[in-house]
Amino acid sequence: MSVVFDRRHTDELMSFVSASPTSYHAVARTAKMLAAAGFTALSESEAWDDTSGGHYVIRDGAVIAWYVPETATATTGFRIMGAHTDSPHLRVKPIPDTGAEGWRQIAVEVYGGVPRDTWLDRDLGVSGRLVTRDGTQHLVTVNEPLLRVPRVAIHLDRKVNEGQILDAQSHMTPIWGLGEPEEGELIDFLADRASLDAEEITGWDLAVHDTQAPAYLGRERELLACPRLDNLSSVHAGAAALIAAAEEPGDHIAVLAAFDHEECGSESRSGAGGPFLETILRRILDARGADLQDTARAFADSVVMSSDTTHAVHPNYADRHEPGHMPVAGGGPVIKVNANLRYATDGPGRAIFAAACAKAGVASQTFVNNNALPCGTTIGPITAARLGITTVDIGMAILSMHASRELCAADDPGQLAAVLAAFATE
Repeated sequence: MSVVFDRRHTDELMSFVSASPTSYHAVARTAKMLAAAGFTALSESEAWDDTSGGHYVIRDGAVIAWYVPETATATTGFRIMGAHTDSPHLRVKPIPDTGAEGWRQIAVEVYGGVPRDTWLDRDLGVSGRLVTRDGTQHLVTVNEPLLRVPRVAIHLDRKVNEGQILDAQSHMTPIWGLGEPEEGELIDFLADRASLDAEEITGWDLAVHDTQAPAYLGRERELLACPRLDNLSSVHAGAAALIAAAEEPGDHIAVLAAFDHEECGSESRSGAGGPFLETILRRILDARGADLQDTARAFADSVVMSSDTTHAVHPNYADRHEPGHMPVAGGGPVIKVNANLRYATDGPGRAIFAAACAKAGVASQTFVNNNALPCGTTIGPITAARLGITTVDIGMAILSMHASRELCAADDPGQLAAVLAAFATE
C-alpha cells in the first residue's frame, strides 16, 4: 500500500483542511485528489456502464467515490469507508446584513453542536457557494480577517469566569464594520471576490470560518492544532485509502462515502440518512447486470467502516471518561462501542477492525462512553440500519472536539489512513 503513517500525510491533511472551509470546498478538494489519481467524474443524470476503475459522484456537499477491480462481478461486495464533510460552525442567514449601535454585522445561525465561546475574538472569514440565476454554483472563499464575534469585557460581566452563558441569537452575531448596514452589501462584496455579477446571484449557502492556519505545536512538534479535524481528517484519510486501493486493488469494490449534514442529524439528500449511498451501490451492481439476488449477496459480503473523530482522554477532565477505556493521543486509531447502538460496532466489526490494524502494523484503542454521560453518535448506526450491512465505528482521538480549532497527535492522521487503506484493499 502507498499510504504511510508519517508526517507527509499530516502535511497533506493540513493543506486539505486549509482549502476546505466548507463541505462544498471539501468535496471539491476530494474530487481534485481523486481526479489526479485517475478517477472519473460521473453524473447522476446519465446512464453508467460496467467500466472498471475509479469513479466519483458529487451531490452538493457530499461525494461518493469507488474503485471497481477488473475481477469484480455482479455479486462482488463492497468495502465502504464512511465519513462526513461538515463541521460545527456559524452559518450565514438568508438575509445577512444587520447591525446595531453603530456596528455593521452579519446575521448567523449556529450549525451543529458548537462550543460558542471558541468562536469569540477570532479572526473569521466567509466561504461557501453562490448560485447564479442559471443554476450554476460558484465556490467563494474569503480567507482573511473579515468578521469577529467580540466577547463582553470582564468589567461588564464580573461573573464571566463562573460560567458564561452565550445566547445564540443575542451574543453570536459577528461584526464586520462601522456604520449602518446596507441591504445586499455582503453578497455584493462576495460577488466581487468571485468575479460575478451580484444581480445574477439568487441563492447562497455561506459559512463563517476561522482563518488561522493549521499548525504543529508542542516541544517536539508532536501535536497538530487544526480546524475541522472532525471530520475532515477522516475524509482525507478515506480519499488517500481509496487511491491506495486503486493502486493495489483487493477482492472487493472499495468505496468512500463522505456525507454532509452529520452534525445536524444526517436527514438530507446528501446526508447518511438519505438514499445517496444505497442508490450508488445499487447502480454500480446494476451496471454489472446484478438482479435482486445478486445485490443481496453483494450486500451480505460488504462492510462499512465509519470513521469519525472520538475523544482522547483529557488531562484536566479525566473523570469525564470511562476509567477502563481511555484513548490517548498518539495511541493509534480507536474503535467505538456503545451498548445502546449509538455506535454500530459489534463483535464481528471489532474483529474486522483488529485485522485491518494488524495488516497496517498500527496499534489500536477502544472508546466506551462514561455511563453517567450521554453518548454522541455517528453515521454508522444510520448506515447500518439503512443498508443492513455490517458496520464498525472507528475514529481518531482528539481534544477540543467541535471547537473552532481542535487538537490531535501529529502522527495519528497517517495511522488512520493506513488502517483504512488496509481495510479498503481487502
